[in-house]
Amino acid sequence: MPSPNIHATASIPGLKIMEKNFSITFLFLFFISAAFIPTSGANYTDSHDVYWQERAALARARILQAYNPNPEAIVTDFNQKTKEALEHSQVNRAPHNGTRRNLGRKYMGPCVATNPIDRCWRCNPNWALNRQKLADCAQGFGAAATGGKFGPIYVVRDPSDNDMMNPKPGTLRHAVIQPGPLWIIFSHSMNIKLNQELIMTSDKTIDGRGALIQITGGAGLTIQFVHNIIITNLKITNIVPSPGGTIRDSVNHFGFRTGSDGDAINIFGSHNIWIDHLSMSGGADGLIDAVMGSTAITISNCHFVRHDKVLLFGGRDMDEIDSKMQITLAFNHFGKHLVQRMPRCRRGFFHLVNNDYTHWLMYAIGGSHHATIISQGNRYIAPPLPDKRQVTHREADSPESEWRKWTWVTDHDVFLNGAYFVPSGDPNGAATYLALEKIRPAPGEQVYDLTRFAGALKCVVSLPC
Repeated sequence: MPSPNIHATASIPGLKIMEKNFSITFLFLFFISAAFIPTSGANYTDSHDVYWQERAALARARILQAYNPNPEAIVTDFNQKTKEALEHSQVNRAPHNGTRRNLGRKYMGPCVATNPIDRCWRCNPNWALNRQKLADCAQGFGAAATGGKFGPIYVVRDPSDNDMMNPKPGTLRHAVIQPGPLWIIFSHSMNIKLNQELIMTSDKTIDGRGALIQITGGAGLTIQFVHNIIITNLKITNIVPSPGGTIRDSVNHFGFRTGSDGDAINIFGSHNIWIDHLSMSGGADGLIDAVMGSTAITISNCHFVRHDKVLLFGGRDMDEIDSKMQITLAFNHFGKHLVQRMPRCRRGFFHLVNNDYTHWLMYAIGGSHHATIISQGNRYIAPPLPDKRQVTHREADSPESEWRKWTWVTDHDVFLNGAYFVPSGDPNGAATYLALEKIRPAPGEQVYDLTRFAGALKCVVSLPC
């Protein structure tokens, strides 16, 4: 196997590349994080690489710090800000109980931002002059994600992805492995086919606003043992498995990677992640997976279509670190030709709020192993299949005597076409969630407006987006 300490010589103008020296003082963390190291079959990396062992140990320590012991406060704060955004928007707030979204009708009116995330930046015509303001706009569990804020701008000018060992300057792969905060934008519209998974370092923003950026036909994005990542305004489609091989994952390290499964975005042992305004479809495996304790995550304003296993939160029942997972799923549109996992959850705490579920073929929300699921103000439109109208799905290996103990709450959701939600939870433990009574979510009748601009936006510089 190649040495893990080879240093790249390529750099970008104005950005000094600092070598990272990993101290032996972190070795003691290995013993408490042995279960956190990828094992054979996990298709992530060589578990004998000391570099990745150190990153795994550090990531676990940071995950424990990022975990919020009072998730109800995040829920109520989110709902309060959504309520305020609706009150100040110019949208017609009449209840919308129709089962169609009229997506074929292009909106031609003035900029309307109905949810608190979009209201933070979208209608400012000068958004491109201060791109990094976006880092102040996240809500929910991923609100602390700063991405590349305070770092320089890196302009991707070359859509090629031909050298895994020494990525060409000006390519996306070269950008994401640079040290320190970096705000990555694109000089023009482009299609990028990744030959192998794109592995990034901490403190990065991939910002596709102002261009049509499609990552398609190749491998997906890997967010592994890092923090402070923002990904916005991309189309990610038709992701396929990629072969293993030697890949540079930072300027001072490369190593062997086993083949990837075809996930569009794989979040592994990472925290402070915000994914916003993506259009995603047609991957070989999941569209977004968050596993191995990944936490402090918000997925917002995305549009998902044409896929089987959409979102996976928690990969294995045995991964106890997944109990620290806290994820906000908000203002997303789950559209046509979706089958299941919107999301499928294990352990953790998941706030599903103001999403529009207009299609599913098996179920919308699934889970196991004591996942806590708070469903608030969503709209669920059942498929025209009498036996598929249940929104919720518990895995077959979980008997009812067990899943009845899991806290699955529905609050101000709207159910159409016969859709129904089967709640569960210990009635004596309901006091834990009394905070939910303080600030109600925006009602499900408003979801059409809140998710009206889900997916990648066609932003034009000098105009509201």
